[in-house]
Amino acid sequence: MNIAIILAGGAGHRMGQDIPKQFINVYDKPVLLYTLEGFERHPQIDAIEVVCIDGWHDVVWAYAKQFSITKLKWVVSGGATGQESIRNGVYHLEGIASDDDTIIIHDGIRPLVEPSVLTDVISKCKQYGNAVTAMPYNEQIFVADDEISTIQYIPRETLRRVSTPQAYRFSKLVWAYHKAFEEGIGIYGSHYTNTMMVELGERLYFAAGSDKNIKLTTKDDLEMFKAYLTQERANWLK
Repeated sequence: MNIAIILAGGAGHRMGQDIPKQFINVYDKPVLLYTLEGFERHPQIDAIEVVCIDGWHDVVWAYAKQFSITKLKWVVSGGATGQESIRNGVYHLEGIASDDDTIIIHDGIRPLVEPSVLTDVISKCKQYGNAVTAMPYNEQIFVADDEISTIQYIPRETLRRVSTPQAYRFSKLVWAYHKAFEEGIGIYGSHYTNTMMVELGERLYFAAGSDKNIKLTTKDDLEMFKAYLTQERANWLK
C-alpha cells in the first residue's frame, strides 16, 4: 500500500489568526481540504492518515465527509513538535502497515502538491527505499564571515531545496523513529524526517519538485495561494 501521513498538528502562530492555519477557509474550503483532495484524487494513494492538533479531530472527520475524502482512515493526535507529530503518525501505523509499504509524509499546509510530484516521489521510493521532493536552488548563497561581510560562497549547483512530500519504506521509517527518539538523534529544533535520516547515516534520493508547492506560513503565503487558485495560464505558454 501507499499510505499518506498528512501533518496538521501545528497551531500556526505566525499566521496571526484565531484558528490553526490549516483550518483557515479559502474560497469556502479549509486549506487542509485542498491538500487532502490532492491525495484523494491520486490513483496511487491507498489510504490517508491525518496527524491533527488536539480538539480538531471531529472537525477533520466532518470535513472529510463533507468533501468526500473517502481515503481518510485514521486521525491521530500530534505532539509538541513537528518530529513528535510525525513519530505519532508513524507509530500508529505499526501493526497496520507492512514493511514494504510506502509512507508519504506531507505538510497539510502545502495544498498545491501536483500529481506528477506525488507520482515521482512514490516511484523513486519504490526504486531506492526513500525519496524527497527537491528543487534546484537558483539564488547565490554566501557564507557570512562576520556580521557585515563574506569571503566565501557555496556553488548553487551543489544545492537542492527539499520539502514535502517525502516517501520512505515503512520498515526503514519505523526503525528510524524508534532509534532517533531512543538516542536523541535528529529530533530537536527544526529537524524533519529527511534531516533525521541523514543524521542516522542514511542516503536520501531526490524526486521531482514544483515551485507551486508552497508552504502557507504567513499571510503573504496565503495571498499567493489564492492567486494560484484563481490564475489562468496565458494562451501562448506551452
